[in-house]
Amino acid sequence: MPLPPPTFEFLVLSFKTQAELHLGLLRIPGEDDAPKKNPQLARHTIDMLAMVADKTKGNLSYEEQRLIENSLTELRFRYVQAMEDQKTAG
Repeated sequence: MPLPPPTFEFLVLSFKTQAELHLGLLRIPGEDDAPKKNPQLARHTIDMLAMVADKTKGNLSYEEQRLIENSLTELRFRYVQAMEDQKTAG
């Protein structure tokens, strides 16, 4: 399978997918176990994406800006939700 072109969209979606994996929201194909959660890595990945958003502010197309903003909003919400679930379970 060929690699996708190196685009801003691919970069943002790569960070988003990594954070979702660390939050335990995605399953890796072929693995039967429940996904392992690592909130610390999830938070770090979200912070990295926020840094990219900050450093590229004013240099993005409308679509790119919406993608990164929407991704950060969703990930931050899911992170807070995961932390609340962890408090309730623990």
